[in-house]
Amino acid sequence: MSDFVWTNSTSEDQASMKRIGRWLIRNPPVFTLILIVLVSVTIGAIAPEFWQVSNIFDMARASVVTGLFGLGFLVILAAGGIDLSFTAIAALMMYWITTAVAASAPWMPMPVILVIAALGGTIIGIGNGLLVHYLRAPALIVTIGTSYVIRGFLLTFIGTELFVNIPLPIEEFGKFELWRVQTDTGSIAILPAYVLMLVAAAVVTWWILNRTLMGRAIFAIGGNTSIAERLGYDARKVQVFVFAFSGFLAGIAGMLHVSANRIANPFDLVGTELTVIAAVVLGGARITGGGGSVLGTILGVVLITLVNNVLILAGIPSTWQTFVVGCFIVLAGAVFGTRKSA
Repeated sequence: MSDFVWTNSTSEDQASMKRIGRWLIRNPPVFTLILIVLVSVTIGAIAPEFWQVSNIFDMARASVVTGLFGLGFLVILAAGGIDLSFTAIAALMMYWITTAVAASAPWMPMPVILVIAALGGTIIGIGNGLLVHYLRAPALIVTIGTSYVIRGFLLTFIGTELFVNIPLPIEEFGKFELWRVQTDTGSIAILPAYVLMLVAAAVVTWWILNRTLMGRAIFAIGGNTSIAERLGYDARKVQVFVFAFSGFLAGIAGMLHVSANRIANPFDLVGTELTVIAAVVLGGARITGGGGSVLGTILGVVLITLVNNVLILAGIPSTWQTFVVGCFIVLAGAVFGTRKSA
């Protein structure tokens, strides 16, 4: 009798674990949140200073540009595309606009500068979308080409040196405080106001994907373009929109990067594309298109930022950060890869 009870209990436990596993697979952001908690608890146990307010503020500040990139990439990925030009767009906008404003209109207010950067990024994004549609070429190839064109133009015609004479409105915007806290050690921890730009972008992106006809079209095109077109969705409009939206956010991200670091470097942001892709994938977005969420993307950005900026507190060399991120990506791929069968 006891053997029967033990066997029955084991079967129930296994069934319960399977149900939990299927639920996690259907809710990728929860899986990402669990990873964040595990990493935070582990680091906090090894290095208690991890929980200091200043460290939390630093991570929030470091998440802004990556988060803006990630939201733009999410929208393109949901539509079944891939974009590797967003960092080049951001670099062009931040360097060109910063040097132009410094030379001709150093008094220009930051809101106007952000609008110009957003419009410039949007125009380039529209060009990407039109090329992808009319050339019938893979978006990956088109955006790699666009990235090289932009960087070549930037380095050849605009400048190759660090620009440190940042106009005062751009510099002051980066210093504007949202929250100031005095720590137990007497130091001051500051949360910059520009983190609200990421919050606003996340809200807008969520609204587009979940409350508009364009959002439905994005997921439909990403799921199956042929079927979506037969249902009446316009693939050209969707492709132009998603690349324009990504360019829009990239332009803003570029200017926020200058404002936060108070330096314009044409080589900045090079190589961060894979970090952004990792964040979006860790957030549960399907690399094949047709899925993904804003919440998952933001959590993925937080996880990547946590690894890149905080593992050093645990005494782990920076060379191992990429290794850890890679392990997380493989784990996420193994878990989310079974989503259809769950």
